[in-house]
Amino acid sequence: MNYVPGTASLIDDIDKKHLVLLRDGRTLIGYLRSIDQFANLVFHQTVERIHVGKKFGDIPRGIFIVRGENVVLLGEMDVDKPCDTILQQVSIEEILEEQRLQQQTKQETEKVKMQVLKDRGLSIPKADNLDEY
Repeated sequence: MNYVPGTASLIDDIDKKHLVLLRDGRTLIGYLRSIDQFANLVFHQTVERIHVGKKFGDIPRGIFIVRGENVVLLGEMDVDKPCDTILQQVSIEEILEEQRLQQQTKQETEKVKMQVLKDRGLSIPKADNLDEY
């Protein structure tokens, strides 16, 4: 197989099932249908997989367009390999509730952490005040 630079190397991966990790932390699974020179991706039969602890849930998203700069990781999935995961698949409603509780717990922990730092005379700027680059 010859080396092809850039996004052209993904041509062989079209119509195969892929997992994509996005910059915002979301995980998508779907069939790669199209790419362009900017690494923008088009997925078909896409599901958004949400992981909370040892549980996961899949939310159907259909056709999904991903801007290339938002891709952190792209990997082909082996559809023939049997699934030997220890994760438990749950309903969409249950995983969304688990995710909400996890985020709420994380926010409360951050509040306590910020209060402790404030009591000690320290402050950390919030992420929304910082440049992303």
